[in-house]
Amino acid sequence: MEFLAQCNARKAKESNPACQLVVKRRTDDHPPQISVTFVNGHEEVFDATSTPAQTIRTMILDKGQLLETEQMFREAGETWPVIIPEEELHQPAPGTKTSITKKDSHLARLYISV
Repeated sequence: MEFLAQCNARKAKESNPACQLVVKRRTDDHPPQISVTFVNGHEEVFDATSTPAQTIRTMILDKGQLLETEQMFREAGETWPVIIPEEELHQPAPGTKTSITKKDSHLARLYISV
């Protein structure tokens, strides 16, 4: 229920107004679960009884960051996944600036069964 409350918060809704939140009340003995469908169609299901809301939120944000990165490379005409040679991983990158904003724009639909 904590995760549902976080999803219904004004700030969360404003961060991704296109996200659909669907709550399905279960009448069987199946434990509560959260199903997340990302814009690329990938679906992840979380056990709502044993996974803390913050853990679910973090996993969704991490997956969203990966999807945004993949989209950025594909739009630039690069292949995905990008293979970086080992020696390049250890080279310094002077003058680079990192700016990461976390948005929930990668979510297409959230199903919460309680």
